Amino acid sequence: MNKILILTISIALFSSCNKKNSDPVAAVNIEIPILTGMTMSTFVGTAGSFGSADGTGIAASFYFPNGITSDSTGNIFVTDTGNNTIRKITSAGVVTTFAGTAGLSGSTDATGAAARFNNPKGITTDSSGNIYVVDSGNHTIRKITSTGVVTTFAGLAGTFGSTNATGTAARFFFPSRITADGSGTLYVTDSGNHFIRKITNAAVVTTLAGTAGIVGSTDGVGAAASFNNPKGIAVDGSLNVYVSDSGNHTIRKITNIGVVTTLAGTAGSLGSTDGVGAAARFNNPNGMTIDNSGNVNVVDVGNHVIRKVTPAGVVTTIIGTAGNIGSTDGIGTSASLSSPNGITINSSGYLFITDTGNYIIRKIKP
Repeated sequence: MNKILILTISIALFSSCNKKNSDPVAAVNIEIPILTGMTMSTFVGTAGSFGSADGTGIAASFYFPNGITSDSTGNIFVTDTGNNTIRKITSAGVVTTFAGTAGLSGSTDATGAAARFNNPKGITTDSSGNIYVVDSGNHTIRKITSTGVVTTFAGLAGTFGSTNATGTAARFFFPSRITADGSGTLYVTDSGNHFIRKITNAAVVTTLAGTAGIVGSTDGVGAAASFNNPKGIAVDGSLNVYVSDSGNHTIRKITNIGVVTTLAGTAGSLGSTDGVGAAARFNNPNGMTIDNSGNVNVVDVGNHVIRKVTPAGVVTTIIGTAGNIGSTDGIGTSASLSSPNGITINSSGYLFITDTGNYIIRKIKP
């Protein structure tokens, strides 16, 4: 959110009749407004220019980048959905293709460029440096080691469903986003099934909340709760899971025992209003990440903005102006985006955004 500071400058006025001595005869205070807040800049890629080029900064190109995550060493990983690849970005902005080959889709488990993906979306890392990708078009969860070895962790390529089981015996239906807690347990928004899944380190898949095929907005415990096309997901240090319930235009909270409540927004009411709890409005919220203060930072796709939701449900707009589409770098609401989708935070508190409609990655300085 932008803040206005007033800088007061005292300027002495001099007599025009006494140019030799230039004696001051009066002083005037001038107030200059200064805009402060989070600053967004373009990290890699060039707005409006799509492709699959590896390179540094603006020399790199993407094709509908979607999910984004960061590791403990400062690297950023992006699901370059239009290219069906996973890209790696160093802290210096050097972009390489980590897994997959641009323009080639499939489900092949292999190393680096030999691996294949189909419409990859969500992505997360664990404390061991492994990367997990929601391979949405294949209805699977893929695992990538730090050396680029890709395997299918859960689900079976080309086979959708809602079965809870272990590894390839489990089934998903167009899953969307993924996050990991400190122990490496994964949480997935299974968007096509309208419920939330949990996956252990041993690839055991269970349902955390909701019931497969049941669409709704009911707050409740476990299977009694309902969702509508859930997308973004994040987990805090207390194992509370937050979900962008995209079809309901709300932000939901799930405790570690499966109690689901609506933290912000009102089901079925879309908009861009900043407010508290049910008074706030969203428009197709998607990616989310949690900062060190416990705030949930949400990509509000339909409004082309980034929102912040405090643990108490206070919603503010921190980047962009609702309905204003563009690629302007700037401070707070003076900056603009185009259909952003993913968001992550690194260990230094910087936010990184997949600005999908602009084919670029943005960086937000706290």
